[in-house]
Amino acid sequence: MIDHVYISVANLTRSAAFYKQFLASLGWREFGLHKSTAAGVPDLHGFLEAAYGNGQIGCSIWLRQRQAGETGLYIGLVADSPEEVNAAADAAVAAGATLESPTGNRDHFGPGYYAANVVDFDGNRIEIGDRNPPPPTRPHTINACNI
Repeated sequence: MIDHVYISVANLTRSAAFYKQFLASLGWREFGLHKSTAAGVPDLHGFLEAAYGNGQIGCSIWLRQRQAGETGLYIGLVADSPEEVNAAADAAVAAGATLESPTGNRDHFGPGYYAANVVDFDGNRIEIGDRNPPPPTRPHTINACNI
């Protein structure tokens, strides 16, 4: 399941207005600006699908100011345990990716969040994360982001 997507944009204000209008037509709502307090984590402007936060896992899209050299794609994938996060990160590295940051707890994103970040050979960033504990409906949730 896709958990979240970061889109790097040239103008955060202009892009936030665009995505707010566009995503509302699909039932998404604006979360607004998330000011980061963690080093190396950018401020984000978020949008949440209808299921998000209603006792279900849902998808989110986060806009961030594009940094030099970014490709613009950052996708977060759901894992079911820290062990699965580790195994996925190891498999990605074995297949040619680079570990972007140490695998471990990311409490600045929420208590119990355990993740790994890898970068493929084209510069695309992939986060594999386990939210512990997951919402009770997680195994049965069906939404547009399930793959």
